[in-house]
Amino acid sequence: MAEVLDLPHVAARDLEEMLPPASTALVVVDIQNDFAAAEGLVGRFGVDLDPIEAVIDRIEAMIAAARKVGVTIAFMRVVTRPETDSTALKTLMARRGSGGGEAICRAGQPGADYYRLFPESGDIEIEKLLFDSFHGTDLDDQLKARKIDTVVMTGITTECCVDSTARGAFHRGYNVFVVSDACAAYEPGLHTGSLLALQKNLALLTTAQDVMEAWS
Repeated sequence: MAEVLDLPHVAARDLEEMLPPASTALVVVDIQNDFAAAEGLVGRFGVDLDPIEAVIDRIEAMIAAARKVGVTIAFMRVVTRPETDSTALKTLMARRGSGGGEAICRAGQPGADYYRLFPESGDIEIEKLLFDSFHGTDLDDQLKARKIDTVVMTGITTECCVDSTARGAFHRGYNVFVVSDACAAYEPGLHTGSLLALQKNLALLTTAQDVMEAWS
């Protein structure tokens, strides 16, 4: 499998005209305690979260750069409840033999809270049930109300909610960029494979540094 940096990336000099601040949104996917904090659900399973922390560092810098030039920032967050857990999800878990375990990102529990990165007044905030941030939410309406036509995807995990939201954006007519070093998976192969699929089918890849240079 190709390494991430072997994949085609758009450089800063070309990004300037592609990412105009007035019509671009920086989308931050699922930076939450259960996914990223040592005391969260994933962390308690002993997963190495150092790569996640490095990604969050880059997203934090991107948010600061975006705020300086007026880029819309949109925070996605999974919030689950027993009454909204889908039958398909519960069936899948049961068939895998993993049903009955601790639920992730439960409403009102610390695991669902933001981790390290927090929205400010004027940012978009979306609560979602599953992977695609557009499904069952008003994200599309909020972006269109701000005349956004381009999304810059960051967050976790690459193969799940970042991928699903990127595809949801593309299906609704948005120009999609995925920041390859500002998203992550818990398994490197999943990260690389997902970026390859996204780049082949619907998105342009770039890096955090190149985006920030384009916005500077």
